[in-house]
Amino acid sequence: MGSDSQWFAMRATYRREIMAQDYLNERGIKTFIPMRTVVKVVRGIKRKLREPAISGLVFAYAPKETIQAVKLGLDYLQYLTRKKDGRNVPIVIPEVQMEQFMQVVLDDTVEKSFFAPGEIELAAGTKVRVHGGAFDGLEGVLVKIKGKQKKQFLIELEGICAVGPVTIHPDLLEIVKE
Repeated sequence: MGSDSQWFAMRATYRREIMAQDYLNERGIKTFIPMRTVVKVVRGIKRKLREPAISGLVFAYAPKETIQAVKLGLDYLQYLTRKKDGRNVPIVIPEVQMEQFMQVVLDDTVEKSFFAPGEIELAAGTKVRVHGGAFDGLEGVLVKIKGKQKKQFLIELEGICAVGPVTIHPDLLEIVKE
C-alpha cells in the first residue's frame, strides 16, 4: 500500500464481516476484524469457534480512493462516520492507535471483553501509558468496572469500540497529561 493508506472503520451489515474481509483481501486491501473464541454446541458437541467480537465491524487499510473503488461492488459495506463541520466523514484510525488496539486484541494470553459504543462509560477514566510488560508503550484508559476491586485498563478506539479489561500492575502505569 502507498504512504497515503489509512485505517478506516467500516460496518458490514447482516453479519457479513468475514465475507467483506475476504472480498477486500482478494483485492489487495489489508483488513482487521477483532475476533474472539466462543464455545458453542454444534449438533450436540461443544466446539470452540472464532467469531467477530463486535458484530459488523471491519477495519480496512488502504488509500481512500482504493477503498471507494472496491466498495462500489459491495452494497453491504459502509464507512462508519462522524460529524465534522456539519457533514458526515469516514472515521480514520491513526496507525499507532490501530497497532496498539490490534496488539491487545491478538494477545491470547489475556482474558478480555469487547465493548461497543454506549456499553461502557469511559469519560471518567484516566488516560495512562504502560511501561514494561506485555503491553509496553500502549496507551489506554483506566476504568472501574462493577464487581472488580482493581481499576482495569482498556484500549479505546473513540466512538467505535473498546477492548479490555486488562489488569496491569500500577507500577507500570504513567498518567498521560493531555
